[in-house]
Amino acid sequence: MPDGSPHPASFSVTPRAFAQVRQIAGREGRPGAGLRLAVLAGGCSGFQYSFQLDDAVAEDDLVLEADGTRVMIDPVSLDLVQGAQLDWADELIGAHFTVRNPQAASGCGCGASFSIG
Repeated sequence: MPDGSPHPASFSVTPRAFAQVRQIAGREGRPGAGLRLAVLAGGCSGFQYSFQLDDAVAEDDLVLEADGTRVMIDPVSLDLVQGAQLDWADELIGAHFTVRNPQAASGCGCGASFSIG
């Protein structure tokens, strides 16, 4: 973008993930809330993803929206998930949000944390 802010295509959200955000927010009685994705220091590989419902959007957040459902990412976390995609996985081990992150050089066995190469 001309102002130097990240292009929305730098991170994407699948329709399935947006649908789950909508369902979770509705189930929690917070239909206007969005999902905040953050990358935190920690986990067995160095970084871990955090997913929380959030009613507020910060001025510098990247906000992706579909059908009134939002996913927000702060600028520091966005640097660590550039080019990644948020999806929803429904597997035998359970249903959960998953991030396909091309910057992740390795991950832990449980899939909850990652390192940058």
